[in-house]
Amino acid sequence: MARKAAARGEETQRNKVASEIFKGEISPRHREVLEAAAALFAERGYAGTSVRDIGERVGLLGGSLYHYIKSKEALFAKIHNTALEVSGARIRAAIEVQDDPWARLEAACVTMLGIQLDPQSITMPLMRDLQSVPPEVRAELIANRDAFEKIFVDLVADLPLDPRVDRSIYRLLLLTLLNNVSQWYREGRLTPEDIARQMVFIFRQHGR
Repeated sequence: MARKAAARGEETQRNKVASEIFKGEISPRHREVLEAAAALFAERGYAGTSVRDIGERVGLLGGSLYHYIKSKEALFAKIHNTALEVSGARIRAAIEVQDDPWARLEAACVTMLGIQLDPQSITMPLMRDLQSVPPEVRAELIANRDAFEKIFVDLVADLPLDPRVDRSIYRLLLLTLLNNVSQWYREGRLTPEDIARQMVFIFRQHGR
């Protein structure tokens, strides 16, 4: 019973997160379909989620469901790209109030790590599921990720780094670390914000 209650609670939280992401959708019913699909993709992955699963969660089957979605592939791409856009907007909002290049990078890293380490995140499970989707969908997702990464391309370009530092490698090393924190992070001595600030501090010392 406790395990089922916990699962229901997690499902409810993911639905709330998805609801925030898709709050701008035109139809409340369409938004409900997207919320349910986002939560299922985050919980079970692309391969483990079927159109039938999505329909059952929202009480729609057959033609009624396809009124809102074209295909599972298109649905996953829409959810992935919308979640990425929302994450990018959060990061841009955090950095636009900063003037110093290092403060801007730190604000971006703090925000990004907060998104990554949110246990109810929709964005990160979808980001990690890239290899499960068909190649043609994967190409679209990668293009959107490249657009997202442009935030960090610009941030690193503005840093006063040693001329010997290759900025592309510098950026890739930083993003690799940020993207892998979830594999080892445990709640305890340092918060996600502390870790992000430490990472920028270390990179700043070795970029001079």
